[in-house]
Amino acid sequence: MDTTIQVRQRGTITLPADLRQKYQIKQGDSFQLVDLDGLFLLTPLKPMVPELSQEIERLRLEAGLEIDDLLALLREEREKYTAGNDA
Repeated sequence: MDTTIQVRQRGTITLPADLRQKYQIKQGDSFQLVDLDGLFLLTPLKPMVPELSQEIERLRLEAGLEIDDLLALLREEREKYTAGNDA
């Protein structure tokens, strides 16, 4: 797609509606703008938390661990860390 966009007041630009729909871009989505010596690259920033939580859940299920098991392991690691940093 080749289109022209215009910078408006306070530097605002509007992405064409067909691109917003195609890539499911919603109000409030964040982007990274990279200046490649006058060529601007605009890429969406995807939230990492949902993907990370899904991956953690997948690994937990594969390992056969319950949430209580993870919490107990977390407490143990926290105690080890705290004991090691008290010196």
